Amino acid sequence: MARSVYVTGLDAGGGKSTIALGVAELLSRRVRRIGVFRPFTRKVDDPIVTLVRNHYAISPMAAGTGVTYAEAALMLGRGQQDAVVGLILERFHEIERNCDAVVVVGTDFGAPDGGEGEATFPDELGMNIRLAGELGAPLLPVVDGDGRTTQEIDAALRAAQQAVLGHPLIALFANRVSAEQMSSLPAVIDGTPVYAVPRIAAVSAPTVAEVVQVLGATPLLGTSPQALDRDVLHIVVGGATVPTFLDHVSDGCLVITPGDRADLIVASMAAHSSGLASIAGLILTLGIEPDPRVVALIGRFRAELPVISVRDDSFETVSRLTGLEGALKADNPRKVNAALGAFEASVDVPELTSRLDVTRSERVTPLMFEYELIERARADLRQVVLPEGTEERVLRAAEQLLRRGVCELTLLGPVDVIEERVRDLGLDLGLGDGGARLVDPVTSPWRTEFAGTYAKLREHKGMTLEKAYDQVSDVNYFGTLMVNSGRADAMVSGCVHPTADTIRPAFEIIKTASGVSIASSVFFMCLADRVLVYGDCAINPDPNPEQLADIAISSAETAARFGVEPRVAMLSYSTGGSGFGADVDKVAAATKLVRERRPDLPVEGPIQYDAAVDPSVAATKLPGSEVAGHATVLIFPDLNTGNNTYKAVQRSAGAVAVGPVMQGLRKPVNDLSRGATVRDIISTVAITAIQAAS
Repeated sequence: MARSVYVTGLDAGGGKSTIALGVAELLSRRVRRIGVFRPFTRKVDDPIVTLVRNHYAISPMAAGTGVTYAEAALMLGRGQQDAVVGLILERFHEIERNCDAVVVVGTDFGAPDGGEGEATFPDELGMNIRLAGELGAPLLPVVDGDGRTTQEIDAALRAAQQAVLGHPLIALFANRVSAEQMSSLPAVIDGTPVYAVPRIAAVSAPTVAEVVQVLGATPLLGTSPQALDRDVLHIVVGGATVPTFLDHVSDGCLVITPGDRADLIVASMAAHSSGLASIAGLILTLGIEPDPRVVALIGRFRAELPVISVRDDSFETVSRLTGLEGALKADNPRKVNAALGAFEASVDVPELTSRLDVTRSERVTPLMFEYELIERARADLRQVVLPEGTEERVLRAAEQLLRRGVCELTLLGPVDVIEERVRDLGLDLGLGDGGARLVDPVTSPWRTEFAGTYAKLREHKGMTLEKAYDQVSDVNYFGTLMVNSGRADAMVSGCVHPTADTIRPAFEIIKTASGVSIASSVFFMCLADRVLVYGDCAINPDPNPEQLADIAISSAETAARFGVEPRVAMLSYSTGGSGFGADVDKVAAATKLVRERRPDLPVEGPIQYDAAVDPSVAATKLPGSEVAGHATVLIFPDLNTGNNTYKAVQRSAGAVAVGPVMQGLRKPVNDLSRGATVRDIISTVAITAIQAAS
């Protein structure tokens, strides 16, 4: 039977989706298959079910709902309450059969989007408590702190604790609490932990796209998905003169002004483009579109600012937007990561995980591996430098890394260019407010020091101080020297630079660790039901037996460091003594060296790939081997074989390849593929931060 957790509010709203998402996050680190279920729903595609299902790639068989409110109304009207509960249980068990743990999210408490003929419950909390009991799920009540005093929140928490007395209770949540109230709420009520999650503007703020939808507005300019994804933090109604108006614009503001106010339209665009304020968007009221000459003028500004038109006046427009909040959706990773960051920063994760009482799966799935990285990196924050600070993918990854609290970041590049890119993309990197640090290698006061360091390191190669001064202005050299000097703990690059540009400075400046003869790399290959480690698929073209043994030992140590139990397969076209030739002899010699240097390490070789990973093949070719059929670390004999194999598995099997992850250097420097996605960058930065903390 799957372990279930029942998340319920005590009244309408309350941000149950944030808490449900956080609980799903914790469960995803422990079990292979999580599910999500809502007993009652108003829509065929319930938004909370859709959010959790899509974000965690849950099978459709493990995500669903019980009954609609309309269905329940018909049955309750006939006095069939037990029949309603029975139908919900039947549909829940259909979901449960496909899961190891299920997040159940309770009713909406008469939310304002309900229609006529929908079910109402005289005791809605009582209905949720009954359902939790029928489903065998302990409760996790959520109190909405928005607009309440500290005393009111405290009273609501205590009332919730009393209301569910006698039913298993995991914890109490106070959600959307003001920063001032966080430390004033009790940590425990009658033995039950209390967690207060703050109200985060990045979570609750609507996006420009949601504003457009609510108003039925017509987009005029700046209509890309990235532009419409900006968060609206507050509203400024433009009716004053330009100087007065400029005193009120600030980051995240939505400007509302009549379409014939050319002065305010141009002023808004100028303020945004110049960096005075990162404006979310511009709403033109009264159905008046600006003069074509004004449109031509604002089109010359180097910024993509959403400009939309509505037929209402400014007062009516503001009224329709009052109280509008953004929705958590899986297709908006910025909000999802902000919500998860707030949850994780507010919760004692080990304590809550233990109270969820879910046994960790013996097999590590890709999702479990990925979120284990985030959790471990957050536990010991490190400073990671990203040399490609003007690249969009890097900036988007940086925002998510900061929102999740994965590490501290330094971005390299012209500061004004980075700031402009951040404004244009509508991102929040907390610049100047404890967020990302921006450094321009060309103008940095560290440049002279770094030039001296590099000239001394490379003087045997004829490097002069003058040449070094030019060389260290390169972002990859500068970033590597930051790591070397201790101003950063690690570096990740490669989105727009070839591998050689990333690793050459590392070899010249960082160099290999003591006792390691060769630096190498691994890929973490995230398959459907396991994570394998491939080495070396990126650095060394044709290692000799001594180097191959070094790569195997380093790869096993890397695997163990990241939670993959190392069982090493030294790959060849021959298994055991079935084949002959120089290539087989090399692998056999390397295997012997590994056994001599690390007798505690399970290793097999030479061995073919199928015998290494398939138990049925292993039973025929190498019966009795503790590695054959169960290998987790696969060492390729040369770069040609390794690189082609990892790419073949990645593309043909749909595996996620995380890496290459460098190993054997004194300090961590990692390379990215030039096709790296935002998700790839996040995973690689998390791995690098963990390496720096080890």
